[in-house]
Amino acid sequence: MTVPRGPVDSSRVPRFAGPATFARLPRLDEVGRTDIAVVGVPFDTGVSYRPGARFGPAAVREASRLLRPYHPGLDISPFSARQVADAGDIACNPYDIDQAVETIEEAADALTADGTALVAVGGDHTIALPLLRAAARRHGPLALLHFDAHLDTWDTYFGAEYTHGTPFRRAVEEGILDTEALGHVGTRGPLYGKSDLDDDKRLGFGVVTSADVMRRGIDETVDALRRRIGDRPLYVSVDIDVLDPAHAPGTGTPEAGGMTSRELLEILRGLAGCRLIGADVVEVAPAYDHAEITSIAASHVAYDLISLLASRE
Repeated sequence: MTVPRGPVDSSRVPRFAGPATFARLPRLDEVGRTDIAVVGVPFDTGVSYRPGARFGPAAVREASRLLRPYHPGLDISPFSARQVADAGDIACNPYDIDQAVETIEEAADALTADGTALVAVGGDHTIALPLLRAAARRHGPLALLHFDAHLDTWDTYFGAEYTHGTPFRRAVEEGILDTEALGHVGTRGPLYGKSDLDDDKRLGFGVVTSADVMRRGIDETVDALRRRIGDRPLYVSVDIDVLDPAHAPGTGTPEAGGMTSRELLEILRGLAGCRLIGADVVEVAPAYDHAEITSIAASHVAYDLISLLASRE
């Protein structure tokens, strides 16, 4: 078995120096093949309020310099257990959403053709749809855990079918999600009307609000989510605005009353042993961030997702 090539040794090269890859990991072209690829998707043409998530991948990579190789919460050294590499960015058309979605899907197909699992860093939530398409092509209909302040199951916005508020409605319509195993986590805030919730329920989603997480606690929340997804192939999509603005100010559509970063990370760690096959972390908009709070949180979320993938049997 080939020994995985890990991050640059921080005892030799200080963390503020060295490569600007995620966690200072090797680039994909330096290792040839990888088990888990971190890929940036710098696209934010699908946003409905504050733009800037196109700069998210670079900001998350920069914040990830401080990540260390051993994860005590999951008792794993993910970069030693599996080859993990930075696959760079998927360059897509910033003016044409349809073309960008097609480009992202094609790139995800190419990156996963040999069985590589993807952790994508966005970019806005529009990118989840092409990533789900590529994942479902390999694994069949997917269970989905969607961490977000918002439902993202609206039909259209200003007549557009592909936006950051519509990816999961399109995914259900296309049959790439298992409607017996869909869940939103951390939702909150005002809606356009009660029909938003009715439509969402009709599509097959269960909802665990941020208030539910607060009242039930981590363990009960995790138990409920694990029962819902069962042993199905699981995709996890994390909009960083699932966190309260105190924990993630640098995002496009912040909502008060959100989860803490500790709650989010502990829920993710509670998914250990599930059949995770891919994930994304989206909506980091560094122009609205201060002291890199949001980027730091997103880098840790990505690290936990990598660790969960690395711990698969």
